[in-house]
Amino acid sequence: MCDGTERQTKQNGYVPEAQLQFVSDAVMAFGVALRNMHFDFCGGESNPGLCPEMDPYDGQLLRDYLLKVNFTGLSGEPFHFLPNGDGPPRYRILNFRQVSPGEYKWITIEDDLLQFTANETTHPSSFCSPPCAEDEAQIFVEGDHCCWTCTACTGYQFLNTPHECAMCPEGTKPSPDRKACLSIPEQYLHYDSGIAIAAMSVAGLGILVTLWIITVFVRFRETPVVKASGRELSFVLLSGILICYALTFVIISRPNNIVCGAQKFGIGFCFSLCYAALLTKTNRIARIFRAGKRTVKRPKFISPQSQLVICFGLVSVQMVIGVLWLMLSPPEAGHYYPSREEKQFVCMSAVGASYIVGLAYPILLIIVCTVYAVLTRKIPEGFNESKYIGFTMYTTCIIWLAFVPIYFSTANRIEIRLAVLSFSISLSATVALVCLFAPKLTIILLHPERNEQKRSFSISIEFHTKETKVYRNV
Repeated sequence: MCDGTERQTKQNGYVPEAQLQFVSDAVMAFGVALRNMHFDFCGGESNPGLCPEMDPYDGQLLRDYLLKVNFTGLSGEPFHFLPNGDGPPRYRILNFRQVSPGEYKWITIEDDLLQFTANETTHPSSFCSPPCAEDEAQIFVEGDHCCWTCTACTGYQFLNTPHECAMCPEGTKPSPDRKACLSIPEQYLHYDSGIAIAAMSVAGLGILVTLWIITVFVRFRETPVVKASGRELSFVLLSGILICYALTFVIISRPNNIVCGAQKFGIGFCFSLCYAALLTKTNRIARIFRAGKRTVKRPKFISPQSQLVICFGLVSVQMVIGVLWLMLSPPEAGHYYPSREEKQFVCMSAVGASYIVGLAYPILLIIVCTVYAVLTRKIPEGFNESKYIGFTMYTTCIIWLAFVPIYFSTANRIEIRLAVLSFSISLSATVALVCLFAPKLTIILLHPERNEQKRSFSISIEFHTKETKVYRNV
């Protein structure tokens, strides 16, 4: 028999229908709302029954009281309406899981017990596509604006937009986070680099020695040795050698349009000045001895003035070539990119084989001068300057035969190419300086007794009697 005090609870084995709590909560919500409304308008338990204020009652007013109810339902859980009027959401989570090897069941679980794979309690993320990394572009799937694939920016690409990788321009490389392109530091032949210091040291020493030789020749310009060596052409040759050494400082300077123009014009000009003077000398000696075998008549154009005209005529050809080259291909300093990791700031003429244009005519002069040196190798010993010129030309040919392959093999290292060019120019100037002027300086400074007019005259008489007809003071 029941006496009315009994309660159905989980403890005494009562398991309610799963949806019953929603029915009971709905009934209790109206009961609590009406009770609260009756208390406010009718006084509550002290005035049972309906009072005139609630007979009839206002539905909108009852709705307002319903939205404010707050109580504990029969399920033991608190109940209240959400601001939009819905009841509190309640879910029963069923998890189909493996309870033993080969056995699976639907199990009602709490959130912290959710299990998706055996022996793993963490749950997988639920999304269409994961967020992309900082260096990845978000590429949407065709026809779908919610799902995407992440494509990593590789190599020299940077993230141009969140949805696109683009190549960095030449001379730049992507930043570590690939958000932008960073400029690659410029490379050029600095004054403080080891190879530049070595080149400038050689050139500086050469300039000092050349100036000293010019001083000696100016002081002893009226002596037989200086006159017999072709005083005027010797000064032209020394001027060319001086420009060769000075050109090193132009080659090593930081490129700009003026420096590039000086390099294009100066490389060919300094060599043409040197080898035009040597060619004029060897040509003069060859014509004198060739004419001496046929006649006693003095050859034409062997006076100092004529020799200078011939020499500067030869030099003017190179000057015309240099001016035309500057006009047709104006000097320009710019960036050269031998690889994506390098940005070299150079004179654009130094790239490729452009400098060969300026060296073509001097090379021709070297070849012709060498031919004359071979033709005059058997002249009498008193005219031994021809032999020194021959040795100078042979050595110069060896230097430039070695220079050409080195020049072309350094196509991607312009600063090394310029340093090699500088050393080659200085070395050629040094060969001419040592071979042609060291013997004369030896006589002028160490053996002044051999630098007398009487000695010079006796040599010319000896040549006249033993070998062929020659001319005094040639």
